[in-house]
Amino acid sequence: MRVLSQLFTNNRAWAAEITRREPDFFARLSQQQVPEYLWIGCSDSRVPANQIVGLLPGQMFVHRNIANCVIHTDLNCLSVIQFAVEVLSVKHIIVCGHYGCGGVLSALRDDKLGLVDNWLRHVQDVRSKHQIQLAGLASETLRHDRLCELNVIEQVVNVSQTTIVREAWARGQALAVHGWIYKLTDGLLRDLSMCVTSEAELANRYETALGKAPLNP
Repeated sequence: MRVLSQLFTNNRAWAAEITRREPDFFARLSQQQVPEYLWIGCSDSRVPANQIVGLLPGQMFVHRNIANCVIHTDLNCLSVIQFAVEVLSVKHIIVCGHYGCGGVLSALRDDKLGLVDNWLRHVQDVRSKHQIQLAGLASETLRHDRLCELNVIEQVVNVSQTTIVREAWARGQALAVHGWIYKLTDGLLRDLSMCVTSEAELANRYETALGKAPLNP
């Protein structure tokens, strides 16, 4: 119970397989990390960032929290973004939500879960902002799916409005912010048509993404 021996066994098998394919992999990896991507995703255990895009350790910098939120007072997330942009010089920031997100569903239903309700208040703000659109959908399932999409779009806006990203663009750094969503039942990603590469194009990209019909997977 205290040792979790199965996880250590799994770890040894994983490291051995990597070493079999690339004998110097860990030696190289230990010297530096040069990822091109920052992934901001949900903490949900069913959405493993590196695995679903087929990347090895060292190829993606990752930050995860409940319902993949980017809050302007969250120093944890902001510190990750700053390190990724200014130290690692990533070229892409990917905000990835997922259908079936429990946090988003709780925000949609206004469930009372405890401390996490304060965090999910940010998703409820997204719900309130788009209440007319959500109310026009025929079922809770459709409203849940659409709120998962809308939440990603709004978080891309939040990333794009951080001083970190705005300053990177101002100094001419190549940096794109993407909004994606993942479907648990088929393992596939969907592009939400929300890709921002400069402060000047943010408003237009936002309106375009909102104008797209719900994917309704």
